[in-house]
Amino acid sequence: MPTLYASFAGRIGAILDELEATGAIPAGLDRRNVAVEPPRDAAHGDLATNAAMVLAKPAGTNPRALAELIVPKLAALPEIASADVAGPGFINVRLTDQSWRDELATILAEGAGYGQSTLGTGKRVNVEYVSANPTGPMHMGHCRGAVVGDALAALLEYAGYAVTREYYVNDAGAQVQTLARSAHLRYREALGETIEIPEGFYPGD
Repeated sequence: MPTLYASFAGRIGAILDELEATGAIPAGLDRRNVAVEPPRDAAHGDLATNAAMVLAKPAGTNPRALAELIVPKLAALPEIASADVAGPGFINVRLTDQSWRDELATILAEGAGYGQSTLGTGKRVNVEYVSANPTGPMHMGHCRGAVVGDALAALLEYAGYAVTREYYVNDAGAQVQTLARSAHLRYREALGETIEIPEGFYPGD
């Protein structure tokens, strides 16, 4: 079952289909950039869409005028408590309490499968993360990269992508050769030899 956002996006799509069918907007508009998301300010509502902002120009109208065609149709839906035009043409929506109760019931019923999609089915993604440079110390940035990288990979898998997680082992090239030579000099120093670290080598801590 689709999530709340996907369901609302479907409602927007159906309204746009209706407007196309009646000639209110041209047919075949590119809707790929139409988004459904939480409003920046929670006081403005539960959901927001940029549909009018994105489609107004190719539809040959202004965003607010298009939003005013969409809003009454949204407001008539049983799960919508209110729908309003904000600013130049953004649309903010408040859901009924029953809508939230229904969504909670769906979440409980679907458990870990809630929100899973097939968006990436048949597509492969390589996510490289951490890949610490062997010539320098590990630090908190590497830890952050591990968390963010693994979370991103998990989200992509949840969306249906075939994900490969990669930790790139950078054990070749000039910098690794320089590291080996630097370590060898320190080894000789540890054995009692007086050494000098050339410019461009790694002095160590």
